[in-house]
Amino acid sequence: MLTLEEYKQIVSELMDELPEEFFRELTGGVVVSEALVIPDYARKNDIYVLGQYQVYAGVRQIVMFKGSFDQVYPQADAVQARNILRGTLRHEFRHHLESLGGVRNSTSLLAEDERKKEAYLARQEKPGENAP
Repeated sequence: MLTLEEYKQIVSELMDELPEEFFRELTGGVVVSEALVIPDYARKNDIYVLGQYQVYAGVRQIVMFKGSFDQVYPQADAVQARNILRGTLRHEFRHHLESLGGVRNSTSLLAEDERKKEAYLARQEKPGENAP
């Protein structure tokens, strides 16, 4: 499992890969949290939030959740972590850029995430899944 410092270092290096323009109006920056975040719609704590783009009180921020990462990828080495975190960070930056651009249509990442959530919720429970 990565230490907090290793995780932060990887996130920082991944941010360096991105064009400066991506950070425009990201007034809260990119923050690393040690939290383990489970969405309120999760069944049996089977999904976790690895990153989140937030807009609140005029502040735009990306939060990367190390606790969730550790739960999902406890055996990830630095190379694996870098690849996973690169995808997560870029996903959150896409939310940021779409938000800045006012993109709110069926092709937006927000719409794609909502479709994935709906598909997750629509899955039928497997027989015996709730059995004692």
